[in-house]
Amino acid sequence: MPSLKRFNMKYTITPSTDGKYIILKVKGEINRETVLQPNLEAHALAKKLGIKRHLVDVTEAKNTDSILHSYEFAYDDMINTKGIDKNAIVAILVSPTDISHDFIETVLRNAGLHVKLFRDLNAAKLFLTNK
Repeated sequence: MPSLKRFNMKYTITPSTDGKYIILKVKGEINRETVLQPNLEAHALAKKLGIKRHLVDVTEAKNTDSILHSYEFAYDDMINTKGIDKNAIVAILVSPTDISHDFIETVLRNAGLHVKLFRDLNAAKLFLTNK
C-alpha cells in the first residue's frame, strides 16, 4: 500500500471484482496536496484496463482542505492535470456522518466532472454499474 506518511494518509487502488470500476480507498487526513497522486495512479490504471468509472472510498478519510484549496483542487488539479480522465464517472463514498467532503462534490461538479457523493456503498455501486 503506497503511503504518504508525513501527511498520515494511506491508499490502495484496485479494480472491482467485476472489472467495471476502479476502487481508490483512502485512509487518514486528505487534502489537495495528498490526494492528487492517488487520483493520477487510479486514472492510469483505469486507462490501462479500459475502465471509465471510479469508486473513491473516503469512509476512513477526513478532508482537511479549506474552501479555497477545494476549489483549486477541482478547477486546477483535476481539470488541468494530464492523466486525469475528465469524462470518468466517479462515485465518492463517505461515512454517513462525515460532511468534510460535501463541498468538494459541489466544486467538482461545477467544474464539469461527473462526480456524485454517496453515504451508502450499494447506492454508489448501483450508480457506477447502471450508467
